[in-house]
Amino acid sequence: MNFRAYGKINIGLRILRKRPDGFHDIETIFHQIDLYDELSIVPSESVMLTSTSTDVPGDSTNLCVRAAQLFLQKTGLRQGIEIRLKKQIPVGAGFGGGSSDAASVLIALNKFWNVGMQPLELESIASQLGSDVPFFLRGGTAAGSSRGEVLEHFDLNMPFWILTATPSIHVSTAWAYSNVRLEDHTKDKPLRSLVQEGMANPVEMRLKIKNDFEELVFRTYPEIRRLKLQLESAGAVFAQLSGSGSSVFGLFQDGVAAKTLGEGLAATCKTSLTAPDFKPQENLQ
Repeated sequence: MNFRAYGKINIGLRILRKRPDGFHDIETIFHQIDLYDELSIVPSESVMLTSTSTDVPGDSTNLCVRAAQLFLQKTGLRQGIEIRLKKQIPVGAGFGGGSSDAASVLIALNKFWNVGMQPLELESIASQLGSDVPFFLRGGTAAGSSRGEVLEHFDLNMPFWILTATPSIHVSTAWAYSNVRLEDHTKDKPLRSLVQEGMANPVEMRLKIKNDFEELVFRTYPEIRRLKLQLESAGAVFAQLSGSGSSVFGLFQDGVAAKTLGEGLAATCKTSLTAPDFKPQENLQ
């Protein structure tokens, strides 16, 4: 069985408060993009993973392996599976690649073994794996709150080309959360409303939609700030850090300009381009 695991960007990211459990409450908009890992699963005597990337561990610290183990515990099945991963989403870049892989494994195993597990049951497993894993069970666009696992999916007419650029820099998510400065968002308009309105008026997005990690990340890694400015100079109507970085993305009205810039950045960055109104293909075969 072959399938794709698509990445996401965060359009806006507000860090609201630190929770008693050590996590943070956030507000963000998750939006799926045309950048994906390729996976396949085949029967095996045990749960194992092989990957094309040396940055991906093959033991139980890997989210795909943990997803398969939790699925087996939940269902009581005594089976094994080999997960083969062709890694194309940059690791630790703010696209949620590991989380998307894990969610895709849950969906695939449910079909592969014909278990018939319901969406809420899959979401319960996904929430044990990571805060943004539940989003990838359905994908599309969603407002995320709490740790990011409380989701409100909605249709977003995305009229822009989305160019992503990932430099050869790793930004630790744990470091970013430990050092980010909390801002007061109590009077701010919900991100969902701002994003939906911004599709017709992107200038308003630039004025009102922020990623709270940018100040910290740009101060520490000025080359990431320069990358964002490069996107804006090339015609992006809106550009921002995705998650805690290190990737940035830009929304372009001109697809040729976006493609040309992406080709120019390819020598120093991993880039991807998502067409307007992109829809993931039905990928389980």
